[in-house]
Amino acid sequence: MEKVIDAPPQRIFDVLADGWTYSDWVVGTAHVRQVDDTWPRVGSRLHHKAGPWPFSLQDTSTVLECDAPHKFVVRAGLWPAGEAIVVFRLEPLDGGRTRVTIGEDFAAGLLRSVRNKLNDLVLHQRNKETLRRLSDIATRQKADR
Repeated sequence: MEKVIDAPPQRIFDVLADGWTYSDWVVGTAHVRQVDDTWPRVGSRLHHKAGPWPFSLQDTSTVLECDAPHKFVVRAGLWPAGEAIVVFRLEPLDGGRTRVTIGEDFAAGLLRSVRNKLNDLVLHQRNKETLRRLSDIATRQKADR
């Protein structure tokens, strides 16, 4: 899934690198409880709640790769449902725009074992909305400056 955002890669990466905004743009994340001081360095974690109350689950997301402002990879946890590897790629375009590509694949748990077209459709819609929210924040930052 990809989206062209009217902001340069660094501005978009700045949103990805701010762990406290995670629940603002990651669909399904309800609350960020703590962010490691070293975020977004490889191995750093943020602690979040996902899902609606009172069924929300506490888990962590861990940075697997950070190549600012081009690539950002996290392992997003949602146990007992599982975990996913999420890859963001940022490609600069003319006019200060960026092509942002998100790839997400379930890496462990129940979600990995129940792959089907319905899951793919839900994941597609979730990632579409995640990119829309990421775009809103990055372009709002542009307007605020």
